[in-house]
Amino acid sequence: MGIKKNGLSYADAGVDIDAGNTLVEKIKPLVRSTRRPGADGEIGGFGGLFDLKAAGFSDPILVAANDGVGTKLKVAIEAGKHDTVGIDLVAMCVNDLVVQGAEPLFFLDYFATGRLDPDQGAAIVAGIVEGCRQAGCALIGGETAEMPGMYQGGDYDLAGFAVGAAERGQLLPADDIVEGDVILGLASSGVHSNGFSLVRKIVAASGLDWNAPAPFLPERSLADALLEPTRIYVKPLLEAIGGTHGIKALAHITGGGFPENIPRVLPKGYAAEIDLDQVEVPPVFSWLSHQGGVEAREMLRTFNCGIGMVAVVASGQAAQVAAVLQKAGEHVETLGSIVPHRETGVIYRGALGL
Repeated sequence: MGIKKNGLSYADAGVDIDAGNTLVEKIKPLVRSTRRPGADGEIGGFGGLFDLKAAGFSDPILVAANDGVGTKLKVAIEAGKHDTVGIDLVAMCVNDLVVQGAEPLFFLDYFATGRLDPDQGAAIVAGIVEGCRQAGCALIGGETAEMPGMYQGGDYDLAGFAVGAAERGQLLPADDIVEGDVILGLASSGVHSNGFSLVRKIVAASGLDWNAPAPFLPERSLADALLEPTRIYVKPLLEAIGGTHGIKALAHITGGGFPENIPRVLPKGYAAEIDLDQVEVPPVFSWLSHQGGVEAREMLRTFNCGIGMVAVVASGQAAQVAAVLQKAGEHVETLGSIVPHRETGVIYRGALGL
């Protein structure tokens, strides 16, 4: 079969340039709402601009992070709910910046799909914008890629890129972590954005539909409950870092849970001793554990189990740091302390309340 007489167009190949232009016009007012000192430009150029001097920095170190949302996107796609995964995208990046003591400054996104739906794209970007507002960073650019044949059906993927800064000498973790420093845990909003391949397998085995009431939260559908967006800890943590100077290290509890993430910020010769009895486990994790027959140790290395961020704090300032975080809206639990140990890692006491 030959090419038609008048020749092929890009639209014939499945790429709709007009849909892309429509999406850009839809999101311009949303993107404009994320402006902050240092970023006042419009999207549409070949690159986004940021003025560090206008943002108030004198001798900054830049910190960069990138991430995605993982197979949580499959839940959003199958449930037809696209307005919150953008918050997850921002959260996974900016939470990784603040653990190094950096203030997130700007964000860029990458949205790839098989067929561009401007309304769906606008809903996704609206979530990204909301995440940027929560983190106090500007959305200064992004890329939308329509790739028929690469993505099937309504599938799409997201990637995010964030850049922050801290004044020289103020990066975390600090080099003075010692025995007796207190470990504080900040509550998560749910599963966040890790472990969804296991979540989806458990849901499939349960036979539940995404629109069915969540067994652990009957007033919401299963999809809505599981799509609860990742909590963004940036503003409360920046307030606590600057207002108390008592935080020595932070660990974002993502894939790998406690055992993989906490040791990343500890010096050699020390371990984090965690009392699992102090962890308030949300019902979603109990349901996943019981429904899937997932043991406590596997839960701890797959999910956050209710703690989305961990702070290592000077013992004499633990109460002050906790008070600042609680005033900013965080639920804070004292989980344990730093102890000498021949291997850097996590030591568990008590039992996870599943």
